[in-house]
Amino acid sequence: MISINYRDSRPIYEQIKSEFRRLILTGALSAGSRLPSIRELASELAINPNTIQRAYHELEAEGTILSIAGKGSFVAERQRLSEIPCAAELTRFREAAGALRALGFSSQELSSLLEDYFREEAPHD
Repeated sequence: MISINYRDSRPIYEQIKSEFRRLILTGALSAGSRLPSIRELASELAINPNTIQRAYHELEAEGTILSIAGKGSFVAERQRLSEIPCAAELTRFREAAGALRALGFSSQELSSLLEDYFREEAPHD
Protein backbone atom coordinates (compact mmCIF):
# COMPACT_ATOMS: atom_id res chain seq x y z
CA MET A 1 0.00 0.00 0.00
CA ILE A 2 2.54 2.61 1.16
CA SER A 3 6.18 2.54 0.12
CA ILE A 4 9.04 4.57 1.55
CA ASN A 5 12.11 5.60 -0.41
CA TYR A 6 14.99 6.02 2.00
CA ARG A 7 17.01 7.81 -0.69
CA ASP A 8 14.31 10.49 -1.00
CA SER A 9 15.37 13.77 0.61
CA ARG A 10 11.86 14.35 1.98
CA PRO A 11 11.14 13.32 5.57
CA ILE A 12 9.42 9.95 5.92
CA TYR A 13 6.21 11.49 7.28
CA GLU A 14 6.00 13.70 4.14
CA GLN A 15 6.43 10.62 1.94
CA ILE A 16 3.62 8.88 3.83
CA LYS A 17 1.35 11.88 3.34
CA SER A 18 2.16 11.99 -0.37
CA GLU A 19 1.53 8.26 -0.74
CA PHE A 20 -1.89 8.52 0.90
CA ARG A 21 -2.78 11.51 -1.29
CA ARG A 22 -1.73 9.49 -4.35
CA LEU A 23 -3.83 6.50 -3.27
CA ILE A 24 -6.85 8.76 -2.75
CA LEU A 25 -6.42 10.61 -6.06
CA THR A 26 -6.02 7.37 -8.02
CA GLY A 27 -9.11 5.88 -6.40
CA ALA A 28 -7.23 3.12 -4.59
CA LEU A 29 -8.67 4.60 -1.37
CA SER A 30 -12.18 5.98 -1.61
CA ALA A 31 -14.05 8.24 0.79
CA GLY A 32 -14.83 6.37 3.99
CA SER A 33 -12.04 3.81 3.52
CA ARG A 34 -10.35 2.85 6.77
CA LEU A 35 -6.61 3.50 6.96
CA PRO A 36 -4.28 1.10 8.74
CA SER A 37 -3.83 1.90 12.42
CA ILE A 38 -0.71 3.77 13.42
CA ARG A 39 0.73 0.61 14.97
CA GLU A 40 -0.14 -1.54 11.95
CA LEU A 41 1.48 0.82 9.47
CA ALA A 42 4.52 1.44 11.69
CA SER A 43 5.03 -2.31 11.98
CA GLU A 44 4.53 -2.87 8.25
CA LEU A 45 7.02 -0.13 7.32
CA ALA A 46 9.36 -0.86 10.25
CA ILE A 47 9.42 2.78 11.33
CA ASN A 48 8.67 4.69 14.51
CA PRO A 49 4.91 5.03 15.26
CA ASN A 50 5.48 8.74 16.01
CA THR A 51 6.34 9.23 12.33
CA ILE A 52 3.02 7.70 11.27
CA GLN A 53 1.20 9.70 13.93
CA ARG A 54 2.68 12.95 12.58
CA ALA A 55 1.64 12.08 9.02
CA TYR A 56 -1.90 11.19 10.14
CA HIS A 57 -2.14 14.32 12.28
CA GLU A 58 -1.14 16.55 9.34
CA LEU A 59 -3.47 14.73 6.93
CA GLU A 60 -6.29 15.25 9.41
CA ALA A 61 -5.41 18.94 9.90
CA GLU A 62 -5.68 19.52 6.15
CA GLY A 63 -8.99 17.65 5.95
CA THR A 64 -7.80 14.65 3.93
CA ILE A 65 -8.56 12.10 6.64
CA LEU A 66 -10.82 11.94 9.67
CA SER A 67 -9.82 10.19 12.90
CA ILE A 68 -12.47 8.83 15.25
CA ALA A 69 -11.37 7.87 18.75
CA GLY A 70 -11.62 4.11 19.23
CA LYS A 71 -12.59 3.53 15.59
CA GLY A 72 -9.56 4.56 13.53
CA SER A 73 -8.71 6.91 10.70
CA PHE A 74 -10.74 7.16 7.50
CA VAL A 75 -10.53 8.95 4.16
CA ALA A 76 -12.63 12.10 4.53
CA GLU A 77 -15.68 12.68 2.38
CA ARG A 78 -14.89 15.04 -0.49
CA GLN A 79 -17.06 16.66 -3.11
CA ARG A 80 -14.17 16.43 -5.57
CA LEU A 81 -10.80 14.72 -5.34
CA SER A 82 -9.20 17.92 -6.61
CA GLU A 83 -10.03 19.54 -3.27
CA ILE A 84 -7.24 17.62 -1.54
CA PRO A 85 -4.80 20.29 -0.43
CA CYS A 86 -1.36 20.41 -1.94
CA ALA A 87 0.00 22.80 0.68
CA ALA A 88 3.32 20.99 1.06
CA GLU A 89 3.94 20.98 -2.69
CA LEU A 90 3.03 24.67 -2.98
CA THR A 91 5.34 25.48 -0.08
CA ARG A 92 8.21 23.64 -1.80
CA PHE A 93 7.44 25.46 -5.06
CA ARG A 94 7.49 28.84 -3.31
CA GLU A 95 10.72 27.96 -1.51
CA ALA A 96 12.35 26.93 -4.79
CA ALA A 97 11.14 30.11 -6.50
CA GLY A 98 12.46 32.16 -3.58
CA ALA A 99 15.83 30.41 -3.74
CA LEU A 100 16.07 31.08 -7.48
CA ARG A 101 15.14 34.75 -6.93
CA ALA A 102 17.91 34.96 -4.31
CA LEU A 103 20.30 33.60 -6.95
CA GLY A 104 19.35 36.48 -9.23
CA PHE A 105 16.63 35.02 -11.44
CA SER A 106 14.03 37.59 -12.47
CA SER A 107 10.31 36.89 -12.33
CA GLN A 108 10.33 36.83 -16.15
CA GLU A 109 13.06 34.19 -16.17
CA LEU A 110 11.14 32.10 -13.63
CA SER A 111 7.96 32.41 -15.70
CA SER A 112 9.89 31.33 -18.77
CA LEU A 113 11.26 28.28 -16.93
CA LEU A 114 7.74 27.31 -15.87
CA GLU A 115 6.38 27.76 -19.39
CA ASP A 116 9.24 25.64 -20.75
CA TYR A 117 8.42 22.92 -18.23
CA PHE A 118 4.77 22.77 -19.31
CA ARG A 119 5.73 22.86 -22.97
CA GLU A 120 7.98 19.82 -22.37
CA GLU A 121 5.23 18.03 -20.42
CA ALA A 122 2.62 18.59 -23.15
CA PRO A 123 1.62 15.48 -25.11
CA HIS A 124 3.62 15.11 -28.30
CA ASP A 125 1.78 14.35 -31.51
